[in-house]
Amino acid sequence: QVYVEESGGGAVQSGGSLKLACRGSGFIFSTYCMGWFRRTPEKGREAVATIESSGTTDYLDSVKGRFTISRDNKKDTLYLQINSLTADDTGSYYCATRPCDDATPFTIATLFRGLMYYGKGTQVTVSP
Repeated sequence: QVYVEESGGGAVQSGGSLKLACRGSGFIFSTYCMGWFRRTPEKGREAVATIESSGTTDYLDSVKGRFTISRDNKKDTLYLQINSLTADDTGSYYCATRPCDDATPFTIATLFRGLMYYGKGTQVTVSP
């Protein structure tokens, strides 16, 4: 059974940083594509970053240069380093995964297409 659990959220001031983590279990982590999406009051659900098993990454335009997605296959863990936080980044952040498909790149545009396993989320709250 595929299971992912997010951690690392918290309350920070604008301009601050956080590092989110997502531990996976029940699947061969190194062969799965991984990503982060968030739910915010203003924009609802939006994909923010993805990483394929190859290490290829993709980002939402508004987070480029501030967010960095990475994975440690030895630890079965996905990370999201978030810098220069703004109030617009406030929301619940979710880790998502599914087996990589050679025929379909795993990107911001394709994250929500098809099967997707995700966790319960971790809350990020940014104060002015």
